[in-house]
Amino acid sequence: MIIDGLNPAFILIVGGLLVPLLHGTLRKAFMLALPLLGIMQLWGLPYGEMGLIQIFEFQLVTLRLDQLSFIFALIFFIAAFLGVLYALHVKDTIQHVAALVYSGAAIGAALAGDLLTLFVYWELTAIASVFLIWARRTQHAFRVGMRYLIIQIGSGVILLAGVVLHVSATHSLAFNHIGLEAPGGWLIFIAFGIKCAFPLLHNWLQDAYPEATVTGTVILSAFTTKLAVYALARGFAGTELLIYIGATMTAFPIFYAVIENDLRRVLAYSLNNQLGFMVVGIGIGTELALNGTAAHAFCHILYKALLFMSMGAVLLRAGTVKGSELGGLYKSMPWTTGFCIIGAASISAFPLFSGFVSKSLILTAVAVE
Repeated sequence: MIIDGLNPAFILIVGGLLVPLLHGTLRKAFMLALPLLGIMQLWGLPYGEMGLIQIFEFQLVTLRLDQLSFIFALIFFIAAFLGVLYALHVKDTIQHVAALVYSGAAIGAALAGDLLTLFVYWELTAIASVFLIWARRTQHAFRVGMRYLIIQIGSGVILLAGVVLHVSATHSLAFNHIGLEAPGGWLIFIAFGIKCAFPLLHNWLQDAYPEATVTGTVILSAFTTKLAVYALARGFAGTELLIYIGATMTAFPIFYAVIENDLRRVLAYSLNNQLGFMVVGIGIGTELALNGTAAHAFCHILYKALLFMSMGAVLLRAGTVKGSELGGLYKSMPWTTGFCIIGAASISAFPLFSGFVSKSLILTAVAVE
C-alpha cells in the first residue's frame, strides 16, 4: 500500500520507536517488515518534490525523489533489512531501536530536498548511531562512543553554521549544487568531509566501528559514510579538490591496514580506502563518474556488510578477531569462510564480482578525463 507523500524514512523511525512494545516472534516479524514496507513506499512514489512546508520566505522540501536520492534510499533500505536479519538473535531493545531509527534518519537525509531538513536528519543519525557503540556496555566503548558523538554532533554544528552563511548569501535553503565559492560552502564541505572520514578527519571511524557491537558495526558501516558520499555528490559534484582528497584516501589507509592485527579494524581502514574511490568519482563529476560512484556505494554497502558479518561470526565463535590468534577456521566455519571470500573478492575487484564493475566505471571516468 502506497501512502501519497509519506516519507519512507518515517516507516523506520516511527516503527523503531514502537519496537519496545512488541516481544518475541512478533517483534522479529515487525522489524523485518519495516524495511520491506519502506521499499514499497519508496518504489511507489513519483519523482519530484513532496512534503513542502513554507516557513516565512523559505520553503522546506522534506521529500525529494530523483535518480540519485532513489538509489541511495533503496540501498539504505536493503542494508536496513540485512542488518535487522543479522540482528534477529540479539535480545537487546536498545540496539533494535537505535538501528531502525538510525537507518530511517539516513534515508530521511538522502531524501531531503533542503538544507534544514538535511541538518535535522544529519544530527539524528549521530544521536541514534552512538547507542550501537554504547550497547557494548564496556567502559572503553562508552568513552569511544562519547568521542564519536562529539565529532558527529560537531559535524552537524559546522553544517548548521555553513547553512546559515549559505542561506544569507543565496536566500535559498535548496539542497542542490553548493560549490566552494563562498565561506558557507566551505563549512558545509568540511561537515560532509568529517562524516566521510576525509584524511585528518578520519580517526573517529577506526576508533568507533571496531568498538561497536557485532551487529552495530554492520549497521554503522552502511550508513554514516555513505550518507556523506551522497551529500558530496549532491552538493559538490565536479569539485576538483575532491579528486586529490579521494586519491589520498585510497592510498594512506592501506599502510595502516597491513600492520593492523584486529581484523575489524582492518575492515575499518579498508572502508576509508573504498570511500576514496567514491570521492574521486564525485570530484570528476561527469555522468559516468557519478554513476560509478553511486554503483560503488551500492556495492560497497553490500560486500562491506558481508565482511563485517563474517568477522562478527568469527568474534562470536572464537572470542577474538586478532589475526595472530586465528587459523584453520575454514574447517569449523566453512559457510562463514565462503561468505568472507565472496566479500574479499568483491572488495578486491575480482572479475565477475560487483566491485570489479563499479570500480571499472570510476577508473574509466578517470581515464576519459
